[in-house]
Amino acid sequence: MKAYYNIHTIWLVMMLLTISTYAMGKFGYDGIVIMLILLLTSVIKGSFIIRDFMELNGVSLLWRVIMYGWLWIICVAIAIAYIVSV
Repeated sequence: MKAYYNIHTIWLVMMLLTISTYAMGKFGYDGIVIMLILLLTSVIKGSFIIRDFMELNGVSLLWRVIMYGWLWIICVAIAIAYIVSV
């Protein structure tokens, strides 16, 4: 498993996620389910960026809580704002 987990694989997954979100917007998909899929995609990509590109994998728990907490707080706030506005 470790041989397949490198920066190029992460980049490829992030590109596929980006293309999929672009396609959803281009085809005009909307609704709560699509919004949740887009936010899940954002959380996955954000986790890759925090862990691998910012290299915060081996730092103290405080920094991980701050970074992942910020990511989840923003995504949950967007989801709540969208659901309330519908």
